[in-house]
Amino acid sequence: MIKDELAYVSGLKEFPLIKRGSRSKLVKLIQEWLCLNNLSVVIDGDYGPATEEAIKKFQSLNLPFYNEYNKAYPTGETDSPTFKLLTAPMKAVVDKHHGCPSLWKTVIFYARLHYKQHPREIGGQNRGPWVRLYMDGHDGKAYPWCAGFVSHVVGQACRAMDIEMPFKTTWSVPSLARDAKNKGIFLSGRNGKPNPGYIFLQKSRRGYSHTGLVIARGINTFTSIEGNTNDDGSAEGYEVCSRTRSCKNKEYVVIE
Repeated sequence: MIKDELAYVSGLKEFPLIKRGSRSKLVKLIQEWLCLNNLSVVIDGDYGPATEEAIKKFQSLNLPFYNEYNKAYPTGETDSPTFKLLTAPMKAVVDKHHGCPSLWKTVIFYARLHYKQHPREIGGQNRGPWVRLYMDGHDGKAYPWCAGFVSHVVGQACRAMDIEMPFKTTWSVPSLARDAKNKGIFLSGRNGKPNPGYIFLQKSRRGYSHTGLVIARGINTFTSIEGNTNDDGSAEGYEVCSRTRSCKNKEYVVIE
């Protein structure tokens, strides 16, 4: 957990000037975002020559952005404008947008907004700024984040519409299923097929193993947007993906 991370990203708090020689969790955050911007460095919390050079490259690639600032770039230092530009993909999704006429349409809007920014892990399994966004500041091997992604997106949609969550925010797929049953918004795959905006629950021999959002429906398939997966459909992947999935072995949480 990095103190004030989301406040820095959203612009509620100004990011401090950080430069070569610094060692801190904020340096680690800068390094994570450099990697997410395809300027890979070692994520070690040490602002050394490699991090400085990567920031110079990032600034050089974005010189028009700095025209309004009375300062000569590139500097190799991470100031508030540079951090703002590094984290612009996340700022785009944490900003509040107007809700659609119905909850399911608003859920789909936010799911597509997140997918467009290509959220993914960085720095190891279940690690990085995007995972912490979906897991309330936590990351690491103990934090698989597919249910966190679903809860976050539905929560954003509910806040945009100023309504209550239809289920409890959770990081656990079994807990999501259990609460949906208690709230009367659970649909067995034997009794129906999903509509857009529903949440799918992947069944396995051990129970519920994965979850995501239904974006569109076919005859016996649906299109999803889901977190902690990959192009192979793994339930322990590394990014937010859109997939075509079979309705087989699926149950659903109804979002209307």
